[in-house]
Amino acid sequence: MTTPQKTRFEGVYKLGKQLLTKNSTPGFSVYGEELINADGVEYRAWNPNRSKLAAAILKDLKNFPFKKASHILYLGASTGTTASHVADIADAGTVYCVEFSENSMRKLMKVCGKKGNMAPILGDARSPEDYSMLVGDIDIIYQDVAQPDQGDILIRNAGEFLKPGDWALIAVKARSIDVVAEPKDIFENERKKLEGVFEIVESVDLRPYHKDHILFVCRLV
Repeated sequence: MTTPQKTRFEGVYKLGKQLLTKNSTPGFSVYGEELINADGVEYRAWNPNRSKLAAAILKDLKNFPFKKASHILYLGASTGTTASHVADIADAGTVYCVEFSENSMRKLMKVCGKKGNMAPILGDARSPEDYSMLVGDIDIIYQDVAQPDQGDILIRNAGEFLKPGDWALIAVKARSIDVVAEPKDIFENERKKLEGVFEIVESVDLRPYHKDHILFVCRLV
């Protein structure tokens, strides 16, 4: 088998057109993804149709702040699909996984039980003060919350956990904000809201992997 090649992003690999992360828990597949062994190392296939961060990478994302020792607050972790790949990358850091749904949390806890650097937090991302005592120092917030007040949620959490210059990435889902308005208008409104708090470093349209989604990459001013 051809050896996976490093990309320009720490901890992210490619095999042909397929994205991979090194599996920090060999033998464990989180969502049925393919496990690939090469040169004594096990990798996990990272599906862009299941992960907005993977989709952004394949859409030529320029800024990827995740490092081996990063400490990440993941808002809207769901069952752990993307969060587990982030945990592979930041295997010397911690991924604090906030999820509101009890059904998703049951599945997420199983993943966190395998990935020792993932910490499950059952909570409402609108109320960061409720879980602030469970979270250590944070370098990055990654948010994928399908709620009408997506931008406000990020702003509240940034105020609680980030320092000026720290990174925040938010996957904005237009149809969760307004089912009638044009997505481009929704994205522009969210951009303006975020620009009051952040520098918007980059935006990535996630089509064709995720319709009516955009990823904003931000730094706290």
